[in-house]
Amino acid sequence: MTGISSAQTLLKSHRQQFPALANKAYFNYGGQGPMPQASLEAIQQAYEYIQRGGPFSGEVNAWVVQEAKQTREAIASSLNVPSETITLTEDVTVGCNIALWGIDWKPGDHVLLSDCEHPGIIAGVQEIQRRFNIEVSFCLLMATLNEGDPVTVVTEHLRPNTRLVILSHVLWNTGQVLPLAEITDAVHSYASANQPVRLLIDAAQSVGLLPLNLTEIGVDFYAFTGHKWWCGPEGVGGLYVRPNALESLHPTFIGWRGIIINPSGQPEGWQPDARRYEVATSAYPLYAGLRAAISTHQQWGTQQQRYQQILNLSKYLWQRLAEIPEVIRLRKTPPQSGLVSFQLTNQSHAKLVQFLENQGILVRTIRDPDCVRASIHYFTLESEIDHLVKAIQKFC
Repeated sequence: MTGISSAQTLLKSHRQQFPALANKAYFNYGGQGPMPQASLEAIQQAYEYIQRGGPFSGEVNAWVVQEAKQTREAIASSLNVPSETITLTEDVTVGCNIALWGIDWKPGDHVLLSDCEHPGIIAGVQEIQRRFNIEVSFCLLMATLNEGDPVTVVTEHLRPNTRLVILSHVLWNTGQVLPLAEITDAVHSYASANQPVRLLIDAAQSVGLLPLNLTEIGVDFYAFTGHKWWCGPEGVGGLYVRPNALESLHPTFIGWRGIIINPSGQPEGWQPDARRYEVATSAYPLYAGLRAAISTHQQWGTQQQRYQQILNLSKYLWQRLAEIPEVIRLRKTPPQSGLVSFQLTNQSHAKLVQFLENQGILVRTIRDPDCVRASIHYFTLESEIDHLVKAIQKFC
């Protein structure tokens, strides 16, 4: 643990930029990350600028356009894609709904999901099924956590009428990282020229955690948020739309930001890029808050370095949990992400979470599979992990 211990000294200084960490051991980054001070200040300064300039003035309106442009560019740089492929949204669910409802569905079309998708996404697919009489099925990826091939599982469930495959890059319940590039290649190879199969990825647990190059991975739609692993403000997220999938995805939520307005003030078409899916007025100061959060992480190291630190610390927690006889770790091998899920043999998971929160240690329960999930970030301290393990031992 020498490498981790030396890194902890630097992290103690870096994490002072996150006020929320001063009085708690935080293990809920997969739910919502605490904002750095720089984000709080950037948001406040942006709101003050708007009020001084006039909330609806030419100066502020021009500023809004630049804020959106700079935010798309910051996101695109992190994902290794052109900024023209980024739609600014409020959260993952909005991004997924843009993709779900923008497809020209026909009765009998097929949607394939995994058995590890979030209930909010499943509910959206169920409503599309009700309205358009499409077919919906699930492939069993939860069983591949410790053995099996996710690529094979997905491709075996494709059908000639499959229009859309919906998966999470990092499974939110078990922390498994899917081999997304390989799955994308397999799904796109299955499609015919007359019937392309699109991939919609729920990236709630991957953006800000994994090193990403979406251009190389080749997915069609990648919906993400800034308030989890990026530790930005809630209310800002995005959707990546692959350029050759743009024309096949129609806008559903429509407003002035997504259209071209002619000199007479009338709409005459969509914006030529992913801006066409943006709608209207947003909380623009949050954009500055997200950029400040991304910049704060970059001060510590590259995304690859941060990811490696997450893996090191997650492995440490995974190893420490093995010391507790009453704990069953879901993964048989070290974690692939910052999500570490475990079960208790004869105690209530909900009671454990409440017991820990009473001591200033924040984790969460997951319903399927029934377990407790701890989220490890690159600036988690080894001493915090020891504190968590000691508290679980005390509870058991």
